[in-house]
Amino acid sequence: MKLLNVSMVVGLSMIFQTYAQVSPFKTNVDLFSPLDITNVQTPYRTQSGEPGVNYWQNEANYSIEVTLDDVAHTLSGQVEIDYTNHSPDPLGYLWLQLDQNKFKSDSEGTAITGAVGGRFVGDVDGGYNLTSVSIDGSKANYIISDTRMQIRLEKPLDPKVGKVKIKIQYSFKIPEYGADRMGRMKQSQGWVYEIAQWYPRMSVYDDVSGWNNQPYLGSGEFYLDYGDIDFKITVPYDHIVVGSGELVNIDEVFPKKIAERYRKAKESEKTFVIIDAKEVGKTNVTRPTKKGTLTWHYKINQTRDAAWASSKAFILDGARINLPNGKKSMALSAYTIESATDDGWNKSTEYVKNSIENNSKWFDYTYPVATNVAGIVGGMEYPGIVFCEWNSKNAGLWGVTDHEFGHNWFPMVVGSNERLYPWMDEGFNTFINHYSTLDYGKYPSQLSQPRRFVRYLSSDNRESISTPPDLAQTYNLGMTAYRKPALGLFMLRESILGPDRFDYAFKNYIKKWAFKHPRPIDFFNAMENGAGEDLDWFWKSWFYGTGNIDQAVTKVDYVKGLPENGALISLENKGEVPMPVSLLLTDVGGKTYSFKVPVEVWMRGNSVVYKANTTTKIAKVTIDPDALYPDIDSDNNVLNVSQE
Repeated sequence: MKLLNVSMVVGLSMIFQTYAQVSPFKTNVDLFSPLDITNVQTPYRTQSGEPGVNYWQNEANYSIEVTLDDVAHTLSGQVEIDYTNHSPDPLGYLWLQLDQNKFKSDSEGTAITGAVGGRFVGDVDGGYNLTSVSIDGSKANYIISDTRMQIRLEKPLDPKVGKVKIKIQYSFKIPEYGADRMGRMKQSQGWVYEIAQWYPRMSVYDDVSGWNNQPYLGSGEFYLDYGDIDFKITVPYDHIVVGSGELVNIDEVFPKKIAERYRKAKESEKTFVIIDAKEVGKTNVTRPTKKGTLTWHYKINQTRDAAWASSKAFILDGARINLPNGKKSMALSAYTIESATDDGWNKSTEYVKNSIENNSKWFDYTYPVATNVAGIVGGMEYPGIVFCEWNSKNAGLWGVTDHEFGHNWFPMVVGSNERLYPWMDEGFNTFINHYSTLDYGKYPSQLSQPRRFVRYLSSDNRESISTPPDLAQTYNLGMTAYRKPALGLFMLRESILGPDRFDYAFKNYIKKWAFKHPRPIDFFNAMENGAGEDLDWFWKSWFYGTGNIDQAVTKVDYVKGLPENGALISLENKGEVPMPVSLLLTDVGGKTYSFKVPVEVWMRGNSVVYKANTTTKIAKVTIDPDALYPDIDSDNNVLNVSQE
């Protein structure tokens, strides 16, 4: 490099000082430069946002047998886990998740939520009691740390082909309130048990972080490997059990008349009653004719989890679900007499059917049954089964049903890490709920009115979408995980890309990552490659920032002062989030002109003059006339032009 002499250096210094004092110039170079996310290097994922040819993930298959005691409110039994190491690494130890330990008095989750309360508190007299842990038939060497268990192997599990069988005998007290994920509730005709996080589960070992063993604290949900789950639930003889997947011993648990109704419901286009309110507790609706217990057998394949519910108070009804690929599934609802109203759970099966059919436009529903259970849980999702609040009605019941079943796409099919990135399931799901609600046509969607969220988006206490759930302020989680990412996808589809390009890229993302584990950067790359658009500016500003959209129109001139030569529209980007500008121009005679100004106009700065090909005097300019953006200052979106 050629050296500068002293006079040149002094001269340049004076120029820079003067410039800084007089003209503080702001550019958008950083915003429009490539997105830089650390820890993205892996040979198993392509730069186009798809799994690579060498992509791998480990596999966990479960065989579970448990017994429910409805007097002591306990669950006891055993789980056998067939675990396969498909990774290229030898594994000298294994990590498992013991989520029930959150409900111990000395758990980390209790310490965090105990004083402040809220949705994610729970009972504190529970937790796992492990009576036996073995590896391939031999006693295991293990330690327990809060909601995690590490099994230390005598010999490392071989890479790519290593297999091991873990057998654990356990019990726990079922919490009455289980952090709004599970629990039990007393109804007039018996207890309703909603059972989840009910068996030790393998932690995920992946190519990004190795073992993902963050503790279960309450706010953060789950990250799980895929496999097949075979489970048998032994309950008092008069209980009805509904669960994830397929009931494989229907003729052993139901008398002939109920089994026939169950099969008819599977083929009915309308809600068909299987067990009605008059039969509950008064006639024999299960197979045995004398007191004792009954074992219900369920199987669900290619799944990350399973859950179930049990009660002697259940009313059951169902209907056929018609999927786009020509296959059929079944909508099933289990609820009690307290919920059985015409504005409440009597409509549940109709809601389930419509939700699954409408959401299947993105990817076909994958399970044989979709079961909705009324109970103490306000809203929680599991593969093929969801728990919704027993007293929900009308739009509230539709909304929670559609939302929880939407999770069967995110994260049940597209298995993101909910513990770190809740927006990849909650936000995506809230987004598809918007369109299923529009398709159903009976209730409004919040995303249809983006400006209703301006108050939060401009709050001093707002946080970034990228904030992990256990770090986010509890009052912010509804925005950071649900609504703001959903708004982002809504704007991406309706304004930035348009429906055709968005839908193609989004469906391809779902298809490529079905039953796999994408990261945020995989989603970003998949959308950019599939839609053919550099969107790094959008991911940075909307998903990783806390800035806002504030577009303004400030002035109207004409080319060479003549309206017939076209209008010159002065625009400003006053916010931190640049977006394309939708313009509606109205001339003095009432004629309208529509223009779409690309986001690239903001690449060199935040002020721009756009030449509109008009031929008449303009009376009014409106930015974002369809209100697709949550613009924090809508007053500067409209300019009435003086005709003096």
